[in-house]
Amino acid sequence: MEEKLIILTGNPNTGKTTIFNALTGLHQKTGNWPGVTVEIKEGYFTYEGINFKVIDLPGTYSLTSFTEDERIARDILVREKADAVVVIVDASNIERNLYLVTLLLELEQKVIIDLNMYDIARDKGVAIDVNHMEKLLGTKCVITIGNKKTGIETLKKTIYEVSKQEKQPTIKTNYGNEVEEVISEVEDIIRNVAPPYPSRFFALRLLENDQTIWAHIKDASIYREVKKLVESIYNRFPDIETYLIEKRYGFIHGLTEECTKRIEVMENKIELTNKLDRLFTHPFYGTIFFLFFIWLTFNIVFNWGSPFTNLLEGLFSFTAINLSRVLSSINFPEWIVSLLTDGIIGGVGSVLVFFPNIFLLFFIFAALEDSGYMARAAFITDRLMHRIGLHGKSAIPMILGFGCNVPAIMATRTLETKKDRVLTTLAIPFMSCSARLPVYLLFTGIFFQNHRGSILFSLYLIGILFGLLTAKLFKKTFFKEETPPIIMELPLYHTPDIRNMLISAWERSYLFIRKAGTIIFGGVIVIWALSYFPVSATYAGENSFIGILGNKLAVLLRPAGFGYWQAAVALLFGLVAKELVVGTLGTVFGGEMELTRSLTTIFTPLSAYAFMLMTLLYIPCIATIAVIKQEAGIKWAILATIWSLFVGWLVAVLLYQGFRLY
Repeated sequence: MEEKLIILTGNPNTGKTTIFNALTGLHQKTGNWPGVTVEIKEGYFTYEGINFKVIDLPGTYSLTSFTEDERIARDILVREKADAVVVIVDASNIERNLYLVTLLLELEQKVIIDLNMYDIARDKGVAIDVNHMEKLLGTKCVITIGNKKTGIETLKKTIYEVSKQEKQPTIKTNYGNEVEEVISEVEDIIRNVAPPYPSRFFALRLLENDQTIWAHIKDASIYREVKKLVESIYNRFPDIETYLIEKRYGFIHGLTEECTKRIEVMENKIELTNKLDRLFTHPFYGTIFFLFFIWLTFNIVFNWGSPFTNLLEGLFSFTAINLSRVLSSINFPEWIVSLLTDGIIGGVGSVLVFFPNIFLLFFIFAALEDSGYMARAAFITDRLMHRIGLHGKSAIPMILGFGCNVPAIMATRTLETKKDRVLTTLAIPFMSCSARLPVYLLFTGIFFQNHRGSILFSLYLIGILFGLLTAKLFKKTFFKEETPPIIMELPLYHTPDIRNMLISAWERSYLFIRKAGTIIFGGVIVIWALSYFPVSATYAGENSFIGILGNKLAVLLRPAGFGYWQAAVALLFGLVAKELVVGTLGTVFGGEMELTRSLTTIFTPLSAYAFMLMTLLYIPCIATIAVIKQEAGIKWAILATIWSLFVGWLVAVLLYQGFRLY
């Protein structure tokens, strides 16, 4: 079957993910792209006997090399030679969104403009003359409402038609005679060195002093000649970059005036959005609502997820007991029976039982993202960010850290300065990732039955507090410069799409299952072996290898109230993956049936809370440390490791000893 390549791009918050899901359904995966560390999705759909491969690029406003996402998007667009590039445009705000379109046309891509969220545009009183826009831009334009799948078939048909075209007519932004003359001269010179980009696009990026572009000709014989030409325009236009941007927006403004008109709308819909924003972005009430939504999320995670968790817990226990009986009755070696029941089922099962809670958490996060509220959350936290010394955009990676610290730290690449990237990277490990959630669910379910949601809420708040305090401390220590204010566009509120929420929740939760089948599985095998051997020892007893190791570490944990070897080795193996804290406890105590009873013998509610605090704050997992080294350098990775271990131990000790005295 013939295959064609389609690239999906667009500004953040334009419904790009919704369109990608509508086109590809479940036929998608995360691509493994060389030299690319941000997440890029791939998907497929078939139309008229042709298999279309769709690449979903990170959301971007431009095609400069100033942020990692923009550089990656540009490199892939140039390198992959797509049969069509679909630009997702927020139809209610086309003047801002079309800026990316002008750059793609300069890049000589075969562009399709997807005017998404057209229902919102209509509600705002905007009507778009699609035919006229197509004539002015020389592109195909399609109207869609992604969350209702309206226009998706038309989009597929348009992709099919454009993909068969050899080339698309190029519409050029006119930058004025003086600049155009220099652009032409630069184009004539650089054609001889065959740059990887179209000559006009290449020339414009040179004028904008894009260092990545300059690097392509740095060693070429034409470098001095081009440099002289470019500097000549700087003398006449000192701020040439701003001038070029203004020219593009001037073209876009004129096009928008010609292609849009105002229509009568239902004012109550607009008023509703304004009323919600007056609450959700208010300095005081917005913060209260933000905290309330977090608290409500955790209570839903517990109350709705617990029945399914209990069901899985019973299933794993039933399987372990009956498998042990069957294997013992046919004289299977004792060590194999123990490996299967105590090790694999007891260890991995004790982690997997919390899958329903984790799925629910990600489902709610997806709803908040899809509705447009997450952008408001970042806006609210911006005020606090500035007091700490962080950029407002730091809020986004930190919120992502509630899912997984690794992609959250990678997301710091969108921050402009090294200071902001490093400080945010150091704060993120204190954001309570989903891997820590099984620990909280286990201990709150045993010791805090009536206050599970509130206890979980307190742990997340403490994590945020120490993340911000860490950023504040290290800013005063290592960084002195002021932080610029955030400029953020708040997307319109949308009714969340259930299908997209389910897909998003499954994608994120699947990583938890995959980890359980790989890292956690391998970890519990090691833990079981240390618990089982030497053969003369009692399983998971003090004379086993794991007991001997744990006793040496336990002395350090006694001031925190959990100076038992089982707790010590659980925290030790938690360095591999935080889920292994529960996996280790499940393995050494022999599975779900014994786990609850055993924990009540060595923990009190106070020491249990101190243990959860230690789990929250102490050294992040190996993967997180590795990505800190990758993104910030080994110095910061070592500092993050030592600092978090110190903070985790100290806070647990102070809490336990303080309440004992009280």
